[in-house]
Amino acid sequence: MPDGLDWGPMPRRIEIEITSLNGDLATWRAAGAKLPKGVLQASLVPGGPVVGHVYRADIEQYMEGIEILSVTPPKTASPLDPKNERLELIPEVKKAPDVVVTYASKGRGTRREDSLFAGERPPRAPRREGKRPITRREKKGDDEGTEEERASRPARAERSTRGPRSDRPPREPRRERTAERTDERTAERPPRATREPRPARVERPRRPERPRGPQPPAIATTNRNALLATLSPEQLPVAEQLLRGGMPAVRSAVELQNTNALTQGRPTIDPATIERIAEDLLGRTNLAMWKDRAAGAIGAGREMRLRDLRAVVTSAKTVSLDDEARVQLKELQISLTARVEHARAQWNEKLEAAITAKNVKEALSLVARPPDVSTRVSADAAGRVVTLVSEVLTAEQDPQLWNDIVELTADTSIRRNVKPAGIPSDQSSHAVAVHNAGAIPELAKLLGMKVPPPPPPTRILRRSVTRRAS
Repeated sequence: MPDGLDWGPMPRRIEIEITSLNGDLATWRAAGAKLPKGVLQASLVPGGPVVGHVYRADIEQYMEGIEILSVTPPKTASPLDPKNERLELIPEVKKAPDVVVTYASKGRGTRREDSLFAGERPPRAPRREGKRPITRREKKGDDEGTEEERASRPARAERSTRGPRSDRPPREPRRERTAERTDERTAERPPRATREPRPARVERPRRPERPRGPQPPAIATTNRNALLATLSPEQLPVAEQLLRGGMPAVRSAVELQNTNALTQGRPTIDPATIERIAEDLLGRTNLAMWKDRAAGAIGAGREMRLRDLRAVVTSAKTVSLDDEARVQLKELQISLTARVEHARAQWNEKLEAAITAKNVKEALSLVARPPDVSTRVSADAAGRVVTLVSEVLTAEQDPQLWNDIVELTADTSIRRNVKPAGIPSDQSSHAVAVHNAGAIPELAKLLGMKVPPPPPPTRILRRSVTRRAS
């Protein structure tokens, strides 16, 4: 145990009741208990102990018993409520819901849906004894008119003895009667207000379709299919997983299959055995995949993007190539070199034209985005661009143009050599200058700021080249 630390019991507070007095000792029990608990010195009780009174006591619990450390009087009424007039909230017992919603039925009588909800047909109204139900025709036709008119009508049996319809006078054609009614109704209506002619629809010119750039080539499957045809049934599923995602795909498939086998009570497979088979097939599958990619790149020609072609050539370092693959790689390298040289020549021509025309924005954009990572601006072209940019960045320049040129300059490799002549008095230009003072040190001098140190060189961590990718 460390020195200076007391690991004894922690004191706690309880309420005690004095049960009896015997000289300097008093017996006590916990408030509300039946039997006395122990004794205490009467001098610990302020004002002397009184039998039956309840006090607050600080105690410590030991295995031998309870020791009382101090005794204080019981709590009195709160000063905030000396007369004990605090209001208590009595919960109200709800006997019925607060809101009763009753939906009115739609139409005549009870809706059929209300009765069909329980799967029963709605009950029909009971018929009157000795009376048949009144038909719709009787309700509409026979009940109309006065008693004398109804009496003068022929009986129902007499009506049925009337002659055929051919003996009756011909009725007017329905079409003519409808036309007459339409003419009468049209005559009663007020004349319609003449509508203004709708303006002719102006067809918007369609946007010209953007020319589609080089697309990634379709990867062939010739070499992969040839490889799968030479494998045994035990190797075939492992090779398929390797072609999908390499060794991680094989491990995931083994883990999933073992989990399903345990759930269904079937025997599991040994992961070590499957990994040995996968390691033997990994080199062959990687080679087949690369040869398919190389064949697609060769077939695409100049339609393939330059970065996709470079990725195919670079990935050959992770594969053990055979004679056929080496021939493909050599052809791809020649194509890549030719395309890079062609792109560099076009880039240099555009940069020279922009410098000659004093197009500062175009020149800075070309310097910031070379066609290849290994392409560098020549010393002569860089010096001319720096001179051109420095002459344009003056205090009399348009603030918007000045801001755009500074933003473009900060993204180039020649930014630390540019020396602006001044800063426009516009607030936005001042903010842009402060923001880019770290990239263009001359701006810091114009602002009266301390010139920041150059950024540290960027360290590119390269992975070690391996012949087997797992």
